[in-house]
Amino acid sequence: MNNKTDKKRKLFYSIGEVAGMLGEQTSAVRYWEKEFDIIKPQKNKKGNRMFTYEDVENLKMIHYLLKEKRMTIAGVKKKMAENPDDVRKNHEVIQSLKEIRSLLVKLRDNI
Repeated sequence: MNNKTDKKRKLFYSIGEVAGMLGEQTSAVRYWEKEFDIIKPQKNKKGNRMFTYEDVENLKMIHYLLKEKRMTIAGVKKKMAENPDDVRKNHEVIQSLKEIRSLLVKLRDNI
């Protein structure tokens, strides 16, 4: 990751921000938090969830498997338990390809 992106990254994200990034309701994020052990947001004195960048990335991966790959919660749990590194690498590659595609579409539209 480059320095520009590192500077823009926040330490913590609210549940509303995370839900907005995923295009989901906050209730879905809370549900996934309960279902998946890899999501462990901290809570402040008021009890508000504070998600780290790693939590957000894990939620994006779960969201991708559930919504785009149409897997069940049990299927996602099984896949992540069997080979979590493979799932993470595949998700990173797909995200990179989506970013490249978006850039190419912008370039095409500007021509």
